[in-house]
Amino acid sequence: MNEDRSSGAATADVSQGRAGTAKTGRQETDSRQSWLQKLMRVLLRRDPDFDLENREQLKAVMRHAEKRNLLDADAHSMIEGVLSVSDMQVRDVMVPRSQMVVVGEAETPESFLPLVVESAHSRFPVIGDDRDEVQGILLAKDVLAYFAERSAKAADDKSVRFHLRDMLRPAVFIPESKRLNVLLKDFRANRNHMAIVVDEYGGVAGLVTIEDVLEQIVGDIEDEHDLDDDVFIVHHSDTRYTLKALTPIEEFNQRFDARLDDDGFDTVGGLLMQEFGRLPERGASCQLGNYRFTILRADSRRIHLLQLNILPEETPAEPEADSVS
Repeated sequence: MNEDRSSGAATADVSQGRAGTAKTGRQETDSRQSWLQKLMRVLLRRDPDFDLENREQLKAVMRHAEKRNLLDADAHSMIEGVLSVSDMQVRDVMVPRSQMVVVGEAETPESFLPLVVESAHSRFPVIGDDRDEVQGILLAKDVLAYFAERSAKAADDKSVRFHLRDMLRPAVFIPESKRLNVLLKDFRANRNHMAIVVDEYGGVAGLVTIEDVLEQIVGDIEDEHDLDDDVFIVHHSDTRYTLKALTPIEEFNQRFDARLDDDGFDTVGGLLMQEFGRLPERGASCQLGNYRFTILRADSRRIHLLQLNILPEETPAEPEADSVS
């Protein structure tokens, strides 16, 4: 009899435990659903409890959702990236005019092919007398097709001629004030990947690619031409280098026998952020001693890639000898 009572009590305890577990699970599910529904109502502007014009409240909701494991860190970052894209303009992310890799319309394939290989880009603006005269866009795959056809035929076959103008794709021109979310929609609708940016006077201010826009949402997009994880500095010449913003200052000083201040900062990017006093845009330059740093790649959150130019050290002027009377 006692055994039956014990068995019955144990069974009741197990049943209560299962019920408690199920109740807790339902509560957690209901909580997750309520916060998901709350977030969706805010995103869809259907929640009267929130001032939907206030972005900070929306970001607070997303931070809370991340803490409750409703959003992972990557999803949270991407949503904030989407919000920032709607506030950004083309001028914030474009490649400046001075850094555009271009091909002259009078150049031959043999003359511009090394540039195509070295830059590793897939699209190149073709210009006339100067960078304000963009004639069109040359695709690297079209150049490759030409060489493939030429190699398949005799070298003296006159049917294989290179006519740069015949290979050009139409260039798309946009104002530098255009918003990134509108540009992204246009890129998708027109199946275009590059646009030439013009200023208010009609001059070329730079260029922008679909990758530049997407990086504001998903962060830095690396490809096979980017630096390896364990490589911080790439040598191009004795005066020009490419380096990651995460390059440790100690490593930089050892490599270049420099004396950059590492008090309070571990990386070159952190030091430059202090020098700029803000998050610099692509193309911005800063000089520390005889080292000039140019921002090659940056998004709305951090600096990624830098170009380093080593300038000649200034030789102090020798004191003039006293004249002998």
